[in-house]
Amino acid sequence: MGEQPIFSTRAHVFQIDPNTKKNWVPTSKHAVTVSYFYDSTRNVYRIISLDGSKAIINSTITPNMTFTKTSQKFGQWADSRANTVYGLGFSSEHHLSKESAGGDIQSPLTPESINGTDDERATPEVTQNSEPRAEPTQNALPFTHSSTISKHWEAELATLKGNNAKLTAALLESTANVKQWKQQLAAYQEEAERLHKRVTELECVSSQANAVHTHKTELNQTIQELESTLKKKEEEIERLKQEIDNARELQAQRDSLTQKLQEVEIRNKDLEGQLSDLEQRLEKSQNEQEAFRNNLKTLLEILDGKIFELTELRDNLAKLIECS
Repeated sequence: MGEQPIFSTRAHVFQIDPNTKKNWVPTSKHAVTVSYFYDSTRNVYRIISLDGSKAIINSTITPNMTFTKTSQKFGQWADSRANTVYGLGFSSEHHLSKESAGGDIQSPLTPESINGTDDERATPEVTQNSEPRAEPTQNALPFTHSSTISKHWEAELATLKGNNAKLTAALLESTANVKQWKQQLAAYQEEAERLHKRVTELECVSSQANAVHTHKTELNQTIQELESTLKKKEEEIERLKQEIDNARELQAQRDSLTQKLQEVEIRNKDLEGQLSDLEQRLEKSQNEQEAFRNNLKTLLEILDGKIFELTELRDNLAKLIECS
């Protein structure tokens, strides 16, 4: 996967004065981002800090490096490859402790106390009057996390859309059925009233008492069946009302998830913009380093040519001396 950022913070950056080896020289006018990177391919850790497009720290961590806490808000380490000593000033002891611990970083650079030289244990003069101020920054990983959350909400929203479509169709069908059942219920009630009147009329005719009794039994049975049917329809209406309430609740949840998804999309766009800006700055820094390497290579070639010319001149002078 190559080099990946695993921890970031903010601090004022210093380097030891190459002339005196005792005084600190600030390399940034204000607090800048200091990041740990890990190259899984080469198993190498690096500390990198950019001030605009300028790389003010590019330190590869080796096992013999030690991060020394020289005050409550200042720490330092020596980089033999860069032939310098770096210093970081923080806004609080908490930020320094977090930097020295490295978060979850399993790095060779540890916050041990060592007996170094006076140059290595020097504390920046600028911190005697006022401590450097810095603010910790969030890690770059939330972008990936936000992308995962966005996919989760999109899946939830798609499921809710499908359920909402099914419920909407069921709701329309239920509404039509409710209207039909209400009409049937009214017809049943009219029929029941008519049958009750008929029973009363039949009871008044004593000459047809037996026939009326038989007919009354049949009518009562019919009434019971109608009442049973009516009860079932009422229960069905209550069930449909509950489904309608559930559909409305799901609609509210869908609206809420839609709003959350929009917020996540806006956050993703912001993070993508920040990532693009960081990639541009890193690419520019790499281009500048490549240009510096090319210039240095050209200078070495010129120097080799001059050395060759001086060698020829020495040989010619030696020959002249021998001849004379």
